[in-house]
Amino acid sequence: MKTFAVHTLGCKVNSYESEAVKLLMLGHGYVYDQNQPDIVIVNTCSVTGMSAKKSRQAIRRYLQQKEDAIVAVMGCYSQLEPTALFEATGAHVIVGTNNRQALPQLIETYEKTGQPQVAIASDNRTWNYENLEVTAYSDRTRAYVKIQDGCDNFCSYCIIPYARGRLRSRPKEAIFEEIGKLVAHGYKELVLTGIHTAGYGRDFKNYSFDDLIEDILTRFPELYRLRISSIEASEITPRFLKLLAREPRLARHLHIPLQSGADNVLKAMNRHYASQAFAAKIHEIYTLVPDIAITTDIIVGFPGETDEDFRQTYELAETLAYAKIHVFPFSKRTGTRAATLKEEVEAKTIKGRVDKLLELSQRLEDRYAAKFIGQTVEVILEQYDVTKEAYESHTSNYLKVFVQGGADLKGAVISCVYRGSDIVVPIEKTIFR
Repeated sequence: MKTFAVHTLGCKVNSYESEAVKLLMLGHGYVYDQNQPDIVIVNTCSVTGMSAKKSRQAIRRYLQQKEDAIVAVMGCYSQLEPTALFEATGAHVIVGTNNRQALPQLIETYEKTGQPQVAIASDNRTWNYENLEVTAYSDRTRAYVKIQDGCDNFCSYCIIPYARGRLRSRPKEAIFEEIGKLVAHGYKELVLTGIHTAGYGRDFKNYSFDDLIEDILTRFPELYRLRISSIEASEITPRFLKLLAREPRLARHLHIPLQSGADNVLKAMNRHYASQAFAAKIHEIYTLVPDIAITTDIIVGFPGETDEDFRQTYELAETLAYAKIHVFPFSKRTGTRAATLKEEVEAKTIKGRVDKLLELSQRLEDRYAAKFIGQTVEVILEQYDVTKEAYESHTSNYLKVFVQGGADLKGAVISCVYRGSDIVVPIEKTIFR
């Protein structure tokens, strides 16, 4: 039987969709072989110009190294620029951020005819949700569940709404069915993900993101931990906060993008909040859940960002005491409104600001972790590190912990005393499996 491999670039949503396509191909009788594939599926990214370039490079590399292999392409880059991609690489099968279900048939058609197969769905603002299912991963301790696709925010720096189309939510019944299978397969932690995750339900009349969270926790009492990949401050409702405060299975970690602490920059980014309102929401969360880890994204060097704008961003980030800051230098993406702005920030200035925020992030991360030294925590044993003879694991608030144990304990939930980067021993060998 023919073999295949999948090469993934980009975000966790892409990783989920690659897993789904992998299962789809297996269901059509193909055999997975990452080393000697007859077919290579490249899942592309286009969030920045560099991401698109890396996607082209990966496609060309497979075409050159595996001359007899069929190379199929999917994802954001192929959706945005299918003609340019085909002309630049000569890929054999091309779909975008829809029509992934058709990949096995398109590959078979190419095999029979030798004619390139391109199936790019246009007018992505009218698409329905394409239900791709994942019921198994190689890592059985944590699984991602995609609950929606697309975005209607149109932040001025972001190309993704053009690549992914309008916001559309996955039917709750399909989500519950997938979760049921994942829990039955032994997954302890599920991560809800999407392009605009907490926008889930905006296209439904009477069902919201909060409804989904509560229903998952109610329907699956055996689920040990539920994590949210990202949420906007404006989507954190009073109901969500009450649920977070009372439900220990909801992870004590929220990733809430800030992007800038300067209101004029936020306006130019088309981010629909002011810095002080954002800060008030973060402080409200800390009041209700004092031990929570809040992480964020900040873009540095957005066109027109002044020294004063950066100072405001830095000071706000410091005040909000993040557990970690993900820092991104501004990347001009053709096709976005921000790419047309003229007040570009010098590369040297951007680098200096990035370095300052990274230093702040490390300081805040160390300070947050230090609060838990000596405390008893619970972790799921994840990846076994042969060199350390210990499991890399994470707490609910995403502190990394290395735990001693035999190589047969993967997936166990144990208690231990947190010692920072030191390897620790379990207090209780197994709480639940």
